[in-house]
Amino acid sequence: MRKLVLSLVTFLFIICSCTEEIDTSARYVFSEYTVAGYLDAHEEYSQYVELTKLVPVSGRSKSSVYQLLTARGNYTCFALTNEAIDQYLQDLVEQGLISEPSWDAFTDDRKLDSVRKVVVQNTVIDGGDMESQRYTIDLITSVGSGKENAELPLPTIYDHKLTVRQDKQEVIYLDNDCDIDPLNCDIPAINGVLHQLHKVIAPKDESCARYLQIILDEQREGYLMFAKAIQACGLLDTLSKVRDEVYESLYQAEGDALNMENYMDKGGYDMTTISGDPHAYAPEHRKYGFTFFCETDDFWQSQGIDPKASDAVEKLQDWIASNGMYLSDGGYQVNNNYASPKNMLHQWLVYHILPMRIPANKLVYHCNENGYFYNTNNKYTIPVFEWYPVYEGGRLLKIYESAESNGIYLNSFPERDNDIRGTGHESYCAPEKRGIQILTNDERAVVTDIVNACIYPIGEPLAYTDVVREDLGKERIRFDLFALFPEAITNGIRRADSPLGKWQHVFVSLYNRYKYFENMTILNEETHFIHYNGYKANWANYSGDEDKAFGHFDIMFKLPPVPVRNTYEFRYKLLATAARGIVQVYFGTDPDRLPVAGIPIDMRKNVEVFFGDNATWSDLQDGSKDDDEIIEIDHKLRNHGLMKATKHEHDSELARDKNNCSRHIIVRQTLDPSETYYVRFKSVQPDLSRPELYLDYFEYCPKEIYDSPERPEDVW
Repeated sequence: MRKLVLSLVTFLFIICSCTEEIDTSARYVFSEYTVAGYLDAHEEYSQYVELTKLVPVSGRSKSSVYQLLTARGNYTCFALTNEAIDQYLQDLVEQGLISEPSWDAFTDDRKLDSVRKVVVQNTVIDGGDMESQRYTIDLITSVGSGKENAELPLPTIYDHKLTVRQDKQEVIYLDNDCDIDPLNCDIPAINGVLHQLHKVIAPKDESCARYLQIILDEQREGYLMFAKAIQACGLLDTLSKVRDEVYESLYQAEGDALNMENYMDKGGYDMTTISGDPHAYAPEHRKYGFTFFCETDDFWQSQGIDPKASDAVEKLQDWIASNGMYLSDGGYQVNNNYASPKNMLHQWLVYHILPMRIPANKLVYHCNENGYFYNTNNKYTIPVFEWYPVYEGGRLLKIYESAESNGIYLNSFPERDNDIRGTGHESYCAPEKRGIQILTNDERAVVTDIVNACIYPIGEPLAYTDVVREDLGKERIRFDLFALFPEAITNGIRRADSPLGKWQHVFVSLYNRYKYFENMTILNEETHFIHYNGYKANWANYSGDEDKAFGHFDIMFKLPPVPVRNTYEFRYKLLATAARGIVQVYFGTDPDRLPVAGIPIDMRKNVEVFFGDNATWSDLQDGSKDDDEIIEIDHKLRNHGLMKATKHEHDSELARDKNNCSRHIIVRQTLDPSETYYVRFKSVQPDLSRPELYLDYFEYCPKEIYDSPERPEDVW
């Protein structure tokens, strides 16, 4: 009993912080080991232990990693054996960085400190105050729905996200080739879990520009043709950007002042229950990122182009022209001025680049689509898709995956069973419409060593052709609000698969001094914008998340381009609650003078209230009504500028079956791909102190779909 009392007294004085100096007097005295205690008790980790005592937790902390691993918390430790460290030192000798395999062989103290930091800080993940964030083997293997090269949601304390893959023998590898010992894993500790590693995790952390320059310098095969094209088009300098140092300085200077404490005091009534954290947090960094879909050198050699030849770039442009890999009305210049945006090679190349870094498990988002549930995360159901503007804008690239596709594809246009009583599944895909598979599992995929990019090989050539543009123009294009923000994807904010508070409620402040999201403009100081991640929150939102602006809000968004000139409906999805306000929407091309779009929308009203005529929800919902009656009700709703929500997403029931979920037709007008469009939401309810603006997704729907004489628009 005396020992138990002493243990409890000690426990009450433990200090939780890991970003400031850790109180070394606060230690567990239970009979079980802390992570540090376990390492101390096993000789095979002796070198690793010594290194953890020499490396600080971060640049802002005086405490060592060893001290961190003695303190209260939920740490995942990938513990390095002595043999792993010895082999790493030998590798450094072979690379010519040191003369002998010893830490004493370093002649530059700064280089020594840097290498130690990489080795040690990449072995520890801080799971905050949630025990569920200890990365056990089950949690590690569940990441990314079993996709190879998926990233763990939480970074190491080095701020590097580890990738995960399994071989045929089910051995788990981190960052491609650092294997977790299958007999020495899931070792429980009081403050975390340990896994033994036989190889040091040491990402090169090169910029994409540096990575490609090395390929060029060494004439290294794989992506040499792609690297030459990037260089010829003058894009290497752009690809050297890693993070926005202006934001970094602001965050370092103001820190917690950028967060919003007790955000529910200002509005934002809904809170993600899995976290329970009442605060909203500013992003720690604003990193730049890129994603490349690349034909490999093997492909070009099969086309008679030698990537090592001095005229390889010229031959590549000739190949593009002769194979029709361009728009017929593009007005291209076929010359050697490759840096010009009007050049044919330049236009072809930028269609391979997205201005955001997307890990393999985030190319599409499986979340709460019809029939899909978190606890069956490898059993895909109906198709999911994203439409992103490519680098330099102006054109859309579609990313697609379904239960039937057996992989993720670019510009795939299958047929679907999407009638009122259909399954929503892909029913058939003509071979010429399947698109181009992204080879995320290929050994040539580069997802760890480049700090600001992912490179995925593709097996067929990618191009924005007349056929691709026509197919995109025939689609209803639905995009989540956070798909508008490359920064949200690059910085891991969108669909962060972690319950930690800093990922659940992300607050974007500094409205009048700094734009974190380039495509969002906050127009007054009374607007507070928060992203609600919705991790396992069971909300009927597209991709599960939602966004709020509250206060007397006034906010504007830059929209993606449409594929072709046509008449479109632009739509806004609403989930009505009593906390919402009344909003006036504006839509147009001049961000300084956007015209009003329709009458104000009362975001508190359910579908039947908007419909009027004393309608009840039972009068309007599908229920057991026959198809003709459902179609007629949908037609009458459209006469009110209104649509039901879709059968795509669900919480406990499908969004289409919920009377507080609807889509509002904001405008119906001709839109042109050469124009840039904006939408603005402004509160017109001065009597309510904290009205919410709800934001989930928008739609572009072409006239051929919403006004088809042959079949009504699908309910999906």
